[in-house]
Amino acid sequence: MKRRALVTSGLAFGAGVFIARQSLADAKQLNLYSARHYNTDEALYGNFADLTGIKINRVDAEPDPLVERLRAEGDKSPCDIFITTDAGRIERARQMGLLQAVSSKVLEASVPSHLRDPDGTWFGFSKRARVIMYNKEKVKPADVPTYESLADPKWKGRLLTRTSGHIYNQSLTGSMLAAVGPEKTEAWAKGVAANLARPPRGGDTDQIKGVAAGEADLCLANTYYYANLLRSKKPEDRELAAKVGIVFPNQGDRGTHVNISGGGVARHAPNREAAVKFLEYLLSAPAQRYFAEGNSEYPVLASAEPSAELKSLGTFKEDQLNARVYAQNNAEALRIMDRAGWK
Repeated sequence: MKRRALVTSGLAFGAGVFIARQSLADAKQLNLYSARHYNTDEALYGNFADLTGIKINRVDAEPDPLVERLRAEGDKSPCDIFITTDAGRIERARQMGLLQAVSSKVLEASVPSHLRDPDGTWFGFSKRARVIMYNKEKVKPADVPTYESLADPKWKGRLLTRTSGHIYNQSLTGSMLAAVGPEKTEAWAKGVAANLARPPRGGDTDQIKGVAAGEADLCLANTYYYANLLRSKKPEDRELAAKVGIVFPNQGDRGTHVNISGGGVARHAPNREAAVKFLEYLLSAPAQRYFAEGNSEYPVLASAEPSAELKSLGTFKEDQLNARVYAQNNAEALRIMDRAGWK
């Protein structure tokens, strides 16, 4: 995935320089603050402009700076839509009062209830499962049926994962908190920390490569990283993916933890009608195909098909815990992981 600096459609944004706030009557503009950094999203935005005639002015940046920018701009903010990866990030914006509730029959009918805010402040538009990946030569899938099994001492020195500071792991641990409570979650986090093959570093793709190379036997990673390796034009990427298998954990009970990319209408959106229209567009069949085929994310729309690579992984039962619940657990999850020695 290619990271970019602040980018707009023909507008420059420097520190302390804001877009001129447009009148409420101007429905031909949409100001989008995006923490998604996927080149394939370009076609998504272009298609919306072609369909509606609404020009998208875009600011791309990391999620925390974007949230801080929204906060600092206050009621002078030009932002209409805030989109980001992980429920924890968009829930943080909601808790800070930076988003507004939306009532839309299209959104309510298209987004399953566990993938949207119960108050209609934000909506998931794509999802990814956080799964266990294993070295096919050293591990059998039956050996790791659950997230809880990663804490088994037999995996000492055999596990890789990102840091506890990364929000993907905080959300997973937040879901554990909701499922088994704080004491069992902390015991699990201690077991995970004790089983690490090395101190956490790098992203999910680095963990997968480590397992393929024999640096460890297991890792935690999101499905789209693996699927993107499967579909890579580089033979070496496909070769390492072939060495790694996937387990969808907890199929016998609550199901596999699923996270989202989500969006919400900014609290002071000058183009609210266009903003709602954009959210609804993200749940249309063409847009859902972009997420599936462009970045190997699972569609949210029930009628939309996953990519061929994701289909090859098989179907699975997903945890129905509302994303807002595990997102609200993120802060406590991080404290637990810190106490457990998960760096």
